Amino acid sequence: MIQCLRRHRRPVSGHVLADELGVSLRTIYRDIATLQAQGARIDGEPGVGYLLQPGFLLPPLMFAEEEIEALALGIRWVADRADGALGAAAQNALAKIAAVLPPDLRDRMDASALLVGPGEPIVGDGVDLAVVRRAIRSERKLSIAYRDRDGAATERTVWPFALGFFDRLRVMVAWCELRGAIRHFRADRIVSATALEARYPRRRQALLKEWREAEGIPVR
Repeated sequence: MIQCLRRHRRPVSGHVLADELGVSLRTIYRDIATLQAQGARIDGEPGVGYLLQPGFLLPPLMFAEEEIEALALGIRWVADRADGALGAAAQNALAKIAAVLPPDLRDRMDASALLVGPGEPIVGDGVDLAVVRRAIRSERKLSIAYRDRDGAATERTVWPFALGFFDRLRVMVAWCELRGAIRHFRADRIVSATALEARYPRRRQALLKEWREAEGIPVR
């Protein structure tokens, strides 16, 4: 039920939930009430629709074995291929997940045969990406010094809203005030980055949606 509600970003009717889960509408109403009693923030009512508000976590026991393997594989990739601060955070997250898993699942995660293979050497970042991530989270402008592929230097004010991690390099996606458009900035070519107090005038999600549509990237 929780997973079904998470897939919908707008209120979804009980009839739709019943069809997706293959149960009766009466069962949906009963299960919604049970989840609400357990602390799930589900807004709505019969005949109107239901919407799950963020903040409700499933207990670790609800993880299937393949879900645990997927989490461990993804976290190990980040620990190996992301920048230092994010890699350390990934290792901490994996330790926290392991600590709350039932013993049998924890043993299976430790013995997982899904491994991250060695990749090509990563191009060194020219700037601390933690600065970029904080600016993205707080929707604040960045003042950057940037060198293009020919080595020409420019000073720019940008609105960062995404950070892409590729096998060999990282790319910041931002609205560039100099160009008046969305641009991609290789992290290894950012000479310096200073967070400004000013928040950018558009929401990050709106910029991300515009970029995805322009690039033909589906929402997952």
